[in-house]
Amino acid sequence: MTSTLDLAERFRSEIVDLRRALHQVPEYDLDLPKTQALVLEALDGLDLEITLGKELSSVTAVLRGTAPSEGVRPVVLLRGDMDALPVTERVDVPFKSQHPGMMHACGHDLHVAGLVGAAKILHALRDQLAGDVVFMFQPGEETTGGAPIMIREGVLDAAGRRADAAYGLHVGSAGQPFGMWSSKPGSFMAAADQLHVRIVGAGTHGSTPYRGKDPIPVACEMVTALQTMITRQFDVFDPVVLTVGRIAGGTKENIIPDDAFFDATVRTFSEQTRAKVQQTSVRLVESMAAAHGLTTEVQYQIGYPVTVNNAAEYEFARETIVDVFGPDRFRERANPRCGAEDMSYVLNEVPGVYLNLSACATSDPEAAADNHSPLANFDDSVLPDGSALLAELAIRRIARG
Repeated sequence: MTSTLDLAERFRSEIVDLRRALHQVPEYDLDLPKTQALVLEALDGLDLEITLGKELSSVTAVLRGTAPSEGVRPVVLLRGDMDALPVTERVDVPFKSQHPGMMHACGHDLHVAGLVGAAKILHALRDQLAGDVVFMFQPGEETTGGAPIMIREGVLDAAGRRADAAYGLHVGSAGQPFGMWSSKPGSFMAAADQLHVRIVGAGTHGSTPYRGKDPIPVACEMVTALQTMITRQFDVFDPVVLTVGRIAGGTKENIIPDDAFFDATVRTFSEQTRAKVQQTSVRLVESMAAAHGLTTEVQYQIGYPVTVNNAAEYEFARETIVDVFGPDRFRERANPRCGAEDMSYVLNEVPGVYLNLSACATSDPEAAADNHSPLANFDDSVLPDGSALLAELAIRRIARG
């Protein structure tokens, strides 16, 4: 019997060529016409039921297994995100980005090519599948969240019934040795929200601050107080990361401005803590402004939820990786990651697991440029492994029923 690894090797050149073609035409957000066209071209000739997105350039493809089955046929969903980043590439490769100011700096080109590889493998083995597979090619992970749009358009039910399990992977350019798989059960990646604050005062001359209401020192106090709030009001074992990445106010050193602004990212790992930090942060900045006789406009913007790996599906995926690649190729992460993922929306609806796969192109992962860097460099020789695992998870999960 031909293995998924054997088939992955057979398709190696095709999926590497696809990845490099995708890398040259990175596209941003939800509208990815060139990426979509390359995906459709790569899937051409396979017996798939293909649906295109209405609100975004998504591709949903359903493979019907041809093995006989009794009762309800299992459905597995495999997901790959497709969008790039507004980053100017500084990696000198022959297939460098041809779109100025855009780069596949997060490795989504590998995700797309790997998912196409999985489709090719499973198509070749469809007589062994007593169930169906949904391939979810998703735009917009880096921006507004393409996953909830695809869910609204029916991707989870594309096979005619709700998927029983969902799997996805994310490549990394640093931090782990090449080819290493990693994940953890439970909360795996953070929820990511945004706190936007405008402190409204009254401008005056810098030499007479008592004649106005200076918003700048109040903004500075708020930034410090938010950090203290986290250490005093939240459990250290259910962490919160709040980073103020932008602060602005004023035009000249001797002018007290009318207002000041700051924006923060807020990362949490449980829905309870997420709700609490929203309430406490807003209350804190509003109270501090009032204490100084100023007012404030606060917007707490909810972003991606926590990415939670189902414990049973995690153990199934871990066992599959160890069986296919050996125990030395998997590491269980001790802690969740502070990055966020809109795969979280899928895993909120369908039990599944999200995995990391190192595509680090250097011998020193700790010194390598990380994802989102203009120097992020991904070794696409790892692609057959990614395709083989996605296919193997689908085969084994369908066989399990």
